[in-house]
Amino acid sequence: MVRTQIQLTEEQSKALKTLSAQRDISVAELIRQGMDFYLQSCGTISQTKRRQRAIKTAGQFYSSQADLSEKHDVYLAAVYGSGFPLSRE
Repeated sequence: MVRTQIQLTEEQSKALKTLSAQRDISVAELIRQGMDFYLQSCGTISQTKRRQRAIKTAGQFYSSQADLSEKHDVYLAAVYGSGFPLSRE
């Protein structure tokens, strides 16, 4: 852990102390949790989390193309209009 110093308003300090007592966790832990939440909402996501999300969504969608997994390069080329023949046939 890295020690840091911040300044809070009186209201913020009182609210954190109250919440800390209610949840039976330290004010420092509340601040760490708040920072984690803020960083996630800003789009800063670790590579591990991104990988986990990608794996979780695999197979979640339907395609009318029966051979999409085999010919994905051909379909991508058509969508992007590259004209480059990527077929592996």
